[in-house]
Amino acid sequence: MQPSRDPRPRVGALHDTQHDVRWPSDARYAIGCAVLLLGTALLIDAGAHGLTLLRTSGWIALATTLLVILLPARVSAGPGRLTVQEPWGTRTVRTDRLTAVDWPVGSAQRLVLTDTDGVRAEVDLRVLVTNPALWLRLEADVLVARERGTLDRGTAGLARLSLYLDRETTRSVAKVSGLDWYSSHGS
Repeated sequence: MQPSRDPRPRVGALHDTQHDVRWPSDARYAIGCAVLLLGTALLIDAGAHGLTLLRTSGWIALATTLLVILLPARVSAGPGRLTVQEPWGTRTVRTDRLTAVDWPVGSAQRLVLTDTDGVRAEVDLRVLVTNPALWLRLEADVLVARERGTLDRGTAGLARLSLYLDRETTRSVAKVSGLDWYSSHGS
């Protein structure tokens, strides 16, 4: 029997590197969809027209495009840094030297972080909702940036974000525990 992975941060977790615990399953899903598309397309094309190098290359390109679209960014955070790895590059933001934290109203649920070196990274809010340890690591570093005086913009957005994450966490706990009343009647 395998022990279940506890999503709650451990004591001392703010000194460790935290990773998005859902990324491996999300990546497997993206790969599965791309492979399924490629296999189905090749099977149907082979039966209908017979495979050619040009059509096979086209199906491979389409499946690769789907993989790139579906593959989520891999997010990790350690003391003083947050790293976002995407298929087209990696960005590491110094979270203890943030100058701006933007959560645009009505945006596609992405948090934009900018540090003193001008490095900018975007994080999907679902990553922070499903990984409380990542949020706690980021929140601790935001406090350091405030104390250092580097954080010029984003304190109102951070307060709004904190309330949002608390509400989403409460909804998740209510749903898991069978208390759906909060989910259907909450704000």
